Amino acid sequence: MYIEIFIVLGIVIFALLYFFKKGDSMYKFVVDTSAAVYDRYAPFSFKVVREKVKEMGLEYSVKQYTFQVIIFAGAAFGISYLYFYNIAVSIVYMIVVVAVIPYLSYLRCKRIYSEFIFEQIQVYTTNTIMEFQTTQNFVKALEGVYNSGVLQSPVSNDVKEMIDLAYRNGDIIASLDYMNEKYDFHMTKNMHQLFLQITREGAKDSNEVLENMLLDIDMLVEGVYRDRIDRQNFHRQFIQYGMLLYLMVMLVQLLLGIDTYLQLLENTFVTIALHAVVLFNSYFLLSGEKYYNENVGAE
Repeated sequence: MYIEIFIVLGIVIFALLYFFKKGDSMYKFVVDTSAAVYDRYAPFSFKVVREKVKEMGLEYSVKQYTFQVIIFAGAAFGISYLYFYNIAVSIVYMIVVVAVIPYLSYLRCKRIYSEFIFEQIQVYTTNTIMEFQTTQNFVKALEGVYNSGVLQSPVSNDVKEMIDLAYRNGDIIASLDYMNEKYDFHMTKNMHQLFLQITREGAKDSNEVLENMLLDIDMLVEGVYRDRIDRQNFHRQFIQYGMLLYLMVMLVQLLLGIDTYLQLLENTFVTIALHAVVLFNSYFLLSGEKYYNENVGAE
């Protein structure tokens, strides 16, 4: 029995290493296929998000993806075999888990992209305020921020659109509405509301108010980064807890004995219940991973 397990695992590892040594063809096929699916069904374009992550140098390499596939496949095979002692069932679970990897990649890219956008909005708000303190003109402040090169796309492109809208319409209302709709952050909306009031009522004695807003933004950003550290620590503990739930079956086997456990597996209802346990725990882990990557706690 155990010899068969090692043979199957050996074949899987050999196949993965073979594809890895053959170059990017297999990797490219998997990534391109998953990208097409997620680009169609994702809340926002997977292609745009992934390209930005690659541009930032944070996309996984072929070697990293291959290592991830090996770890996930091995863990799925080993854990499922501990539950069912059936190689065919373990192979099915292994294939299903590997098929989830592109979705996890999408979630990771989405989190990195969201964090990048938040940092860009922070740069946009703080630099616009500082430019305004010098120019006392909102559009000139936007031009100063845009020309300074501190912003990257897509935020830099949107700031350019704000400038164009302001010149076309002769006021800043359309520009503010455009940016507020594009980036739903409290610090963006608060800053825009403040500039709208200053523009309508005049810029007299506005420096103190702007300085207070800069302090508020700094406090917000500090809170966000502290929250990210806490979330990362919790995420590690969450994964460890989820894996321990999987391995509770080992405790059951220790208490009952392997022979008794194997006899229980012959009961259809017991087998169904075990499948339900595995699927529920998998859903629990996947939901937690989705929450961690989607709800980045920006504000």
